[in-house]
Amino acid sequence: MKFKKRYIVYTLALAYLLFAHSCMTMRTSPKKTKAFFDAQKVAYADASVMVRDQNIHYIETGDATAHNLVFVHGSPGSWDAWKNYLIDSTLRKSYRIIAVDRPGFGYSDFRKSQDITTQAQVLNEFLTLKTNGKPITLIGHSYGGPLIVKMALENPELHQNLLILAGALDPNAEKPEKWRKPLRWFPLKYLVPGSLRPSNDELWWLKQELWDMQPELKYLTQNVQIIHGKLDKLVPYSNVGYMQESFVNVESLTTVTLDEENHFIVWTREDLIKEVILSLAK
Repeated sequence: MKFKKRYIVYTLALAYLLFAHSCMTMRTSPKKTKAFFDAQKVAYADASVMVRDQNIHYIETGDATAHNLVFVHGSPGSWDAWKNYLIDSTLRKSYRIIAVDRPGFGYSDFRKSQDITTQAQVLNEFLTLKTNGKPITLIGHSYGGPLIVKMALENPELHQNLLILAGALDPNAEKPEKWRKPLRWFPLKYLVPGSLRPSNDELWWLKQELWDMQPELKYLTQNVQIIHGKLDKLVPYSNVGYMQESFVNVESLTTVTLDEENHFIVWTREDLIKEVILSLAK
């Protein structure tokens, strides 16, 4: 009887892990990706590149010879956060558009957590391999905001413009939940489903990483555009003031404040963001 109960418990635990990990991948299968782009009649590339013995997956549309728009998603997430930008006819006519799966997410070494410096270096090496010799505009949402700043600091010659959407740069504004720490311990970390595992790790590390990055921010030199909603409860609006005070040597700095918007401006203010991308890239 005890053996039977133990067997049931183990079976239920295994079933939970399989179900949770399959439901929380937050990625689009190649079959669904093809169906999406075919329905929109948009030519695209669904490919991967090996960087530092790891797989970096990306989707590409647009003019392969043009100025590069590189989209970097938040935490958790994958390239499909930007799917409406990838199919936009105006952007595709004038730009080469790349949306990556960040390391640890989507199809880029899924569930393998990496700190922000390593991610920045890996993505810079990826873009160096994929360069067409034209300028690069980096667009980052949420966690993608500090990541593209780190990318620009690590390799300033590679990047021309930054568009930070609800970006988390202010270490004082970061309040990492205490429950995240035990979820990084063995064996609990194996119970965290799908993409939530690398997300939990990098959000736990982020506050200290932002403190470490703080002395470097004065060396940022690119054109920077910030868009942030005043009602953002996940990444407080105080980040805007912090960036304005810290980015002292950027070539230009422009801020768009959205009084009635929250954290999800990538989807709720898509038209505005596309307009800003076009003006910044020009």
